[in-house]
Amino acid sequence: MKIGIMSDSHHDLNAIDEAICLADDVDCWFHAGDSIEDAEYLENVSQKKVFAVPGNIDWFIDKPQELLVNIADKKIFLTHGHKYNVKWSTKPLYERACPLNADLIIYGHSHVGKEEHIDDKIIINPGSVSEPRDSLNPSFMIATIDQGKIEIERIFLK
Repeated sequence: MKIGIMSDSHHDLNAIDEAICLADDVDCWFHAGDSIEDAEYLENVSQKKVFAVPGNIDWFIDKPQELLVNIADKKIFLTHGHKYNVKWSTKPLYERACPLNADLIIYGHSHVGKEEHIDDKIIINPGSVSEPRDSLNPSFMIATIDQGKIEIERIFLK
């Protein structure tokens, strides 16, 4: 199972199109907010199921701020992250996901790509697919779940 993961697309449809081309073999996508309308575009163009949550700029959208999705015997927790102050620490996010028994924790908001392994959990931020803040190119991630293991790869746009 291959999962495409993006966040903070901010209506940059060209960036979304590039990510789709670079990850045309994913089985589904996760979009961690900012802008949630982009998730609908992602689903229409990629023809893949998209799990999405609103971000802090999506204040007018009445959709769940968090999702817990079961895929390939793994629990994936998705949120934008602004309600957990992820720009300073992922500890509150980790503490929220622990009682849910999440294996993979996905967030956005900071526009900075990150991968952390804490206990048996993986916490990732794919960076921004349109407006990175880590002096690197725009990026997204692919999570591959195979034989109970999760591997993470960060993909950079040109």
